[in-house]
Amino acid sequence: MQFSIKRLACWLVLLVLAATPAHAAEVIHVFVALCDNASQGIVPVPAKIGDGDKPDANLYWGCTEGVRSWFSASKKWKRLPAVPSPRPEILERVVFKHRERDAYLIADAWRGREIKPCLQAFVNAAGGQGAEEIKIGEAVLKAGGEASFVAYIGHNGLMEFSVDWPAAKPSPAADAARPAVVLACVSQSYFAEKLKGIGARPLLTTRQLMYPGAFTLHDALEARFAGKDAVAVREAAGRAYAKNQGISVKAALGVFAAE
Repeated sequence: MQFSIKRLACWLVLLVLAATPAHAAEVIHVFVALCDNASQGIVPVPAKIGDGDKPDANLYWGCTEGVRSWFSASKKWKRLPAVPSPRPEILERVVFKHRERDAYLIADAWRGREIKPCLQAFVNAAGGQGAEEIKIGEAVLKAGGEASFVAYIGHNGLMEFSVDWPAAKPSPAADAARPAVVLACVSQSYFAEKLKGIGARPLLTTRQLMYPGAFTLHDALEARFAGKDAVAVREAAGRAYAKNQGISVKAALGVFAAE
């Protein structure tokens, strides 16, 4: 009888463990609209870095300060083996694992002329739509509308076109809302209130014309990982921007808004 009770207890423990949800890694999903002189309303950049069909040399991707290159060179992140693109508009998908915490960054390089579907995918994800599962080794990452954090980098296409925003949601508590970053010119005016309306939190947006180098996102994420508040996230972004642009921290802080 004693043996049976012990065996029953073991089975109960196993059942409880099986029913307990596994710890979910933090996933940052970054949507990058490649810089494209031909199709975007931007001040033209040199042709080599402004070809939205060629990610390897693109200003926002393959250049030194582009997302793929910057995070690949970071001591904080490790680039993982390549994963296939989920759709033809995405020319490359890369995944990074943070070296100090259970966090992954998924970045998608969208063809430059596909900036509208790129922005549509971003706002859908911010609103909890378009969920994806990405298998990396033994890990299954929740991306898209199930990502912990979303970001957009590129031209502010909403200056020229509109997207379909997800249905409005009751505003959750700030610590429960999905953080969103929009590194594009004057993004606060175009995105902040609408992001709040779909249940997201505009953690970092911009007030001025600006250059959306990946260093800004990188340092903002490190501040957030350190448990710092929105003011400190903005401070980290501003300091990174000041260093890159050769301007004062005060001037750089004026570029960003945080909530």
